[in-house]
Amino acid sequence: MRSWSSPEIPSLDDLGLGRGPAVTVHDTSSAAAVALDPDGHARMYVCGITPYDATHMGHAATYLAFDLLQRTWRDRGLDVTYTQNVTDVDDPLLERATATGVDWVELAERETQLFREDMTALRIIPPAHYIGAVESIDLVVDLVQRLQETDAVYTVDDDLYFDVHADPGFGLVSGFDEATMLKIFPERGGDPDRPGKKHPLDCLLWQAERPGEPAWDTRLGRGRPGWHIECAAIALHHLGTAFDVQGGGSDLVFPHHEMSASEATVATHEPFARAYVHAGMVGYEGEKMSKSKGNLVLVSKLRAAGHDPMAIRLALLAHHYRSDWEWFGDEIEAAEARLARWRDAVTRLLAPSGEALLAQIRAAMTNDLDAPAALAAIDAWAADDTAQDPQAGRTARTAIDALLGVAL
Repeated sequence: MRSWSSPEIPSLDDLGLGRGPAVTVHDTSSAAAVALDPDGHARMYVCGITPYDATHMGHAATYLAFDLLQRTWRDRGLDVTYTQNVTDVDDPLLERATATGVDWVELAERETQLFREDMTALRIIPPAHYIGAVESIDLVVDLVQRLQETDAVYTVDDDLYFDVHADPGFGLVSGFDEATMLKIFPERGGDPDRPGKKHPLDCLLWQAERPGEPAWDTRLGRGRPGWHIECAAIALHHLGTAFDVQGGGSDLVFPHHEMSASEATVATHEPFARAYVHAGMVGYEGEKMSKSKGNLVLVSKLRAAGHDPMAIRLALLAHHYRSDWEWFGDEIEAAEARLARWRDAVTRLLAPSGEALLAQIRAAMTNDLDAPAALAAIDAWAADDTAQDPQAGRTARTAIDALLGVAL
């Protein structure tokens, strides 16, 4: 699947400004801060969209979070291999296609293209591997067959299920007890009450063909992949085992990331990811942002209304990536005012030390991607009328672009 075009990312090191320190982030699985400083090459998988609707601010906040991680790694001097999936066949997509009378393939292609346009406008660094579920069916089949060899797979009717307790470490990603898992599982696509399952938490690997639904002929029979196995198969194929970061929104901690990690671990007998990093949820005026509530704040609609994509990005950067927050509408005006102040400040002939500002930005971003702290440092620099550094404007503009992705 085609990704989107990459923004130009300036190198601070090429300007003689050195490289940044190692980044530390919060790892969900250990509930602790961990340093992510691989030797020369970082590998990251972030779960992508199910393309049945346009990109809302919650989606954008998640992908921005991992864009910031990429930028801190690159500033460190690391090469980054970033993989992201597109769940271009799944129940929500098929249900939306049926409800709207649109062919499911056409719907997936249309919304995926809109997502690409939004990501390009927001200057999100694209994944090196942008992979659809449909094009990964052979990878899924191979992984399911590896699981069958471990006796971790069983049949319910004609569907294949994964025995989650085949993984002794099941539950270590989320840290949830079984009661919590059982409460969340049906709310996030699980089927704990299906007759014939060995355990309520066991998850679907392969769904046999259903009337009127897409299916493919494979060695597992005619059908389509389950959700969790899709990401496990794509990540293992493109990144290998024990890659650095499995990322996504906090709503994916369980069951999605828990299940994917267990499936991969049982199949390979190796760790899936070294750290599990999750972005917070974005609400709207006190409610969850959702299509059913009609309260989605769409990136494409903000752009169509004439808002500068860099202001949209700044509105997102004003919130720490792990925080849950709500959109009230005035964020975009505040971000546009901030953008104007910054653009004016970097044109000054003399300004406060650019290198001191760079050090502050680097310190903030390598401390669990603390964008709000970086924004506060830039605000203070822009408001300071001390004139001493003729290179400050160029240094500041380059640092803000390289580390925060905001083009001034």
